[in-house]
Amino acid sequence: MMRPRPSRSLAAAAASLLLVSGAAVRADASGGRDPAAARVEALLKRMTLDEKIGQMTQAERQNVTADDITRYRLGSLLSGGGSVPTPNTAASWADMYDGYQRAALATPRRIPLIYGVDAVHGHNNVYGATIFPHNIGLGATRDPRLVRDIGRATAEEVAGTGVDWNFAPCLCVARNDRWGRTYESFGEVPELPAQMSTVIDGLQDGRPSILATAKHYVGDGGTTGGKDQGDTQLSEAELRRIHLAPFRAAVRRGVGSVMVSYSSWNGVKLHGHKYLITDVLKKELRFSGLVVSDYNGIDQIDGQPGFTPAEVRTAVNAGIDMFMVPAEWKRFIETLRAEVQAGRVPMARIDDANRRILTQKVRLGLFERPFTDRRYTPTVGSAEHRALARQAVAKSQVLLKNDGALPLDRRGGKIFVAGKSADDIGVQSGGWTITWQGSPGNITPGTTILQGIRQTAGKGSTVTYDKEGDGIDRSYKAAVAVVGELPYAEFLGDRPAGMGLDAEDLATLAKLRASGVPVVVVLVSGRPLDIAPQLPGWNALLASWLPGTEGRGVADVLFGVTRPTGKLPVTWMRSADQQPINVGDGKRPLFPFGYGLSYRR
Repeated sequence: MMRPRPSRSLAAAAASLLLVSGAAVRADASGGRDPAAARVEALLKRMTLDEKIGQMTQAERQNVTADDITRYRLGSLLSGGGSVPTPNTAASWADMYDGYQRAALATPRRIPLIYGVDAVHGHNNVYGATIFPHNIGLGATRDPRLVRDIGRATAEEVAGTGVDWNFAPCLCVARNDRWGRTYESFGEVPELPAQMSTVIDGLQDGRPSILATAKHYVGDGGTTGGKDQGDTQLSEAELRRIHLAPFRAAVRRGVGSVMVSYSSWNGVKLHGHKYLITDVLKKELRFSGLVVSDYNGIDQIDGQPGFTPAEVRTAVNAGIDMFMVPAEWKRFIETLRAEVQAGRVPMARIDDANRRILTQKVRLGLFERPFTDRRYTPTVGSAEHRALARQAVAKSQVLLKNDGALPLDRRGGKIFVAGKSADDIGVQSGGWTITWQGSPGNITPGTTILQGIRQTAGKGSTVTYDKEGDGIDRSYKAAVAVVGELPYAEFLGDRPAGMGLDAEDLATLAKLRASGVPVVVVLVSGRPLDIAPQLPGWNALLASWLPGTEGRGVADVLFGVTRPTGKLPVTWMRSADQQPINVGDGKRPLFPFGYGLSYRR
């Protein structure tokens, strides 16, 4: 169970307790009931149908006004990727959040909002926040305690902007690297996401506390062909063994919410799957938190654009409690009201959904402390959090090949650095950074890999950089090529065809190899790439994944300040034709699951 956030400011919010707190205390004293449950029941008895439907509705901030929040009794808002205030600063976020919260507290029941964001590798929508490695890199660390600490740091930065709900962690088990969300997975076997579910403890336990979300329920990493939002074609036994296991671990940790997957299981969309949502998750696993839809997820149940009354009642009756309906939220409210009044959605289901939503708000302490606790605002991008991120980057590096070119010598000499990924915060951070898909460029403060190399090289060393590799000669001791994928996120990130390096990277590598200088390749990517044909010409290969803003962690490993300890969280294909390739399937990989070299002491 989550401990409540300690001190959201503004004493005026205490008045929000008047309608429920007295009844809750009396019920607890007389009947020995859980105070949160008693408090929620007292509130439910007073709520109208419209208030209950409002609590089940989550709109995108760009599509509401303060008056909308008050008038429609909205229970939740979200910021999609890139949906930010102006200016995009922590203080502006806090001001925005508090303004929305004041509108919620102007309703008769004074029920506070809960505000959600995708803080999937740090508070990644916010300019200046600490951007940690994406999950695939954290899976390579094999360090659940480190991941818990990252969750704690993320909770502080998120709370410092007022936000109280994080749509993370992704506990998918990525079984096909063509999938554009592979980097959101901790690894290809269920044990890794289950172990790394310690991030939930970091987010929810302690002070401050924010609501964590286990997503995407269930099987999104196992779709045929690695197609995003596709169909996971598996027996129930295999679905349970591979894809359900991490959610079981999350429920045991007390995760407060679960997000339903866009994908299907054997042709049936998860957003309408009562057996998996109600029977398995809520009853069998005894999940007591709230189930939230994905962004417009109910609109996909019948495969046609625009959600229908049938889709709404199917999803509600399947067990979804809160609905992410970013733009069409008014139509959702009208439709659900009509379905309830017609008897097609029972009031018992509406009450169950509200009970789950309100319980999380009570446990977070939102009724007592609905506004931003500004003590945490300075933690956004703090030196302490960046130091933790640098440590995580170093531990996530996986050394795949080394003929003696690494570690680089800090005692002197010339080092040549090239490649489009060497001096680009946006590229090394990947998708879900400032915007949904991410983008190249100087999009947020941090240390690029090139800057990290320059900061780590000894005083007698010379570091020369040319993006395309022009100007290298045999006077250099080593050439470091930082290459890989450009940023992407879900949907646009699928690679159904080739999975190799692009023409720009191949041309840069060809120039470096032609110089005769030892070539060290640093691969910045969200998944294994098809590099077997080029590998013989490289003297060393370091898988850096998507390290985030603290590129010096990569340099720490290149120079041996930190010994490489990372292990592959996924099997590395010999060729793209092997996809899907996973440990135990009998296919011969280029590098097996769990592989990773180190340096001699």
